[in-house]
Amino acid sequence: MTAVVAIDGPAGSGKSSVSRAAAAALGFDYLDTGAAYRALAWRALAEGVDSDDSAKLIASLASFELSIGTEPSSYFVRVNSAGEVHDVAAAIREPRVTAVVSAIARVPEVRAYLVAFFREIISSTTKPGIVVEGRDITTVVAPDAGVRILLTATEEARMIRRSAELPGASAEKTARELSSRDAQDSRVVDFLNAAEGVTTLDSTDLDFEQTVQAVVSLVRMGTQN
Repeated sequence: MTAVVAIDGPAGSGKSSVSRAAAAALGFDYLDTGAAYRALAWRALAEGVDSDDSAKLIASLASFELSIGTEPSSYFVRVNSAGEVHDVAAAIREPRVTAVVSAIARVPEVRAYLVAFFREIISSTTKPGIVVEGRDITTVVAPDAGVRILLTATEEARMIRRSAELPGASAEKTARELSSRDAQDSRVVDFLNAAEGVTTLDSTDLDFEQTVQAVVSLVRMGTQN
């Protein structure tokens, strides 16, 4: 039986990098659900679809083709646009995409569409397990996952980590962006508080490798029970 590991957390908590490294250490697949929302946001920008126009966003789902790599060592994100397939793994991290992704993720029909997409990927994995990370994984996408974790850290720690990922960005700007992103996304789902049965992992005083090992340990304990 495939082990499903669900990891939620706020912006800057290290969900993506930690989850990917943990998946590699465990020999599991890895799914970055946030990349799917970003991919749709990138396509909307590329095709001139207003991110605040829910009707047009919903209509665009009919022709939305997305492929996300689940192998930790060969991750990719590919999207169709204007009759071509684009590798957008880097482009979806651009500030212009970040600025609109929350508005797109708030559309219920978009979330329902992508949740179904995520569940299909989870059910089709051929690895012993899959680590799935995002905002609502422990409560919506995979509420029955064998291991559910809320990865968090203090706002100061998250700000420092995010600043390190964005050379040249001021601490004040990074803090504003973190707070803004969390505030916008929290209108849709509570990813700041652990739901019942979810283990909180506070990485404030842990380095990257220690955090990865903590996740791996939780998974191994959870899958042995």
